[in-house]
Amino acid sequence: MTELIRLESISKDYGVFHALKDINLSVHGGAVTCVLGDNGAGKSTLIKILAGLHPATSGTVYVDDETVRFKSPRDALDAGIATVYQDLAVVGQMSVWRNFFLGQELTGRFGGLREDEMRTITDEQLREMGIELRNVDVPVASLSGGQRQVVAIARAIYFGARVLILDEPTAALGVKQSGMVLRFIAAARDRGIGVILITHNPHHAYLVGDHFILLNLGEQVMDIPRDQVTLEELTLQMAGGGELDSLSHELQR
Repeated sequence: MTELIRLESISKDYGVFHALKDINLSVHGGAVTCVLGDNGAGKSTLIKILAGLHPATSGTVYVDDETVRFKSPRDALDAGIATVYQDLAVVGQMSVWRNFFLGQELTGRFGGLREDEMRTITDEQLREMGIELRNVDVPVASLSGGQRQVVAIARAIYFGARVLILDEPTAALGVKQSGMVLRFIAAARDRGIGVILITHNPHHAYLVGDHFILLNLGEQVMDIPRDQVTLEELTLQMAGGGELDSLSHELQR
């Protein structure tokens, strides 16, 4: 698999607060890299660096084995890195196709919108991802949470994402809708996209993940491929690992 992104010794400080400390991470095409951790682990800071929102304090970011320093989210998008945030950045009362092309509308010679073409493309792209809507003119707010996630994923892929960063995509979803989103994450991987799945749910991560990175208070405490870890071990590490074992021994005394 082709390495698309590599982070070497990435740290981020906000004054005296160390949000990330010496993080190393590789993202490959056709693989899902899961970044796990509880609140405050540093996941959001890592997203902001990869998305071009905040520069790293130290360390190096490589894209296609070349050093980059993103100055804005536009730089990250131009490098093929798209981020789907938890709030999705959709306009609820706007139609599905308008949301799909939001900010990247197709226009004709005299500035008019090519509405029929955008409707057709939206419908085709969603069908390819397994979502069949009766009408892409319906407000995006009328879709389920899982369907809205898929719209955002399909949009990012259509507009050229080679690396897709998903910020807690199943956090607010039920079991059925979470399953839908996880299937489309696997579908994106099968298309050769490099997926970074940010989550605090080890069960969801293990269903689709090829590699697991665990953060704790800004530090990288696990970096392991799927074939070297079980779901039980991953869950234990998320729960505190050795600290949990020590607590258990103390309680048994």
